[in-house]
Amino acid sequence: MPVFKPLLQQIQTIFVNKMLFIKFCSVLLLSLYWCMFQPCAYAQKVKPALIFSHLAGDYYVYTTHKLYDGAPYPANSMYVVTQAGIVLFDTPWDTTQFQPLLDSLLARHKMKVVLCIATHFHADRTAGLTYYNSVGIPTYTSLQTYDSCKSRGEKQAAHYFVNDTVFTVGDHSFETYYAGAGHTADNIIIWSPDAKIIYGGCLVKSTATNDLGNIADTNLKEWPQTMKRIITKYPSPAFVIPGHLGWKKNTALQHTLKLLRKHGN
Repeated sequence: MPVFKPLLQQIQTIFVNKMLFIKFCSVLLLSLYWCMFQPCAYAQKVKPALIFSHLAGDYYVYTTHKLYDGAPYPANSMYVVTQAGIVLFDTPWDTTQFQPLLDSLLARHKMKVVLCIATHFHADRTAGLTYYNSVGIPTYTSLQTYDSCKSRGEKQAAHYFVNDTVFTVGDHSFETYYAGAGHTADNIIIWSPDAKIIYGGCLVKSTATNDLGNIADTNLKEWPQTMKRIITKYPSPAFVIPGHLGWKKNTALQHTLKLLRKHGN
């Protein structure tokens, strides 16, 4: 008779009832599965922190995320570094990143945020307005967005402008432009003439997507005409920044129009 029994036989002798042995093996296998695979599945649902991308000169994109259908989904915003301070185009979507954004910009550029403009009433543009009001940053939207935020229960800016407006901050100027309804009735874009950047927000769809995204508040009839007005007014942008996903190609305006035509508009 062998001196050493196989390992499983030694374990089995511990249990008088063979059913206990089977249960023990089942629990052991489940524990191994949890240790090996569940951390990976959990990690996939963790939202990335702030992501910064340089565009040109003093212009940058910053990206935050929210979980959508169980996976992190990105929202793009912009900022410009001026001699008088930093200007934000839209706020973080991720509500945990309002102050970390300010801290990161101060550490990166040794400048404070002096102005924030939101481009429509949805939370992926306006979520941080109340917080930035509370820390003394002037916040602006169009009057239409201001009223929509109030009626929809979204965060509201401290100030509003009635017509298309040119803002000059330090050594940079940029203009807001309302071309018409589209993603929402109030959506505006921001044009930065020195760098030829169109910040489109959610009115503009990334070339990385083939659908129109959230259309709950969309005017599908007017959206194509709105896009045509922008293309006519700004025919040669160097960058076109959509509200979500990538911007490697500067043809997002034409791509949005193509998606609308596919949708039957």
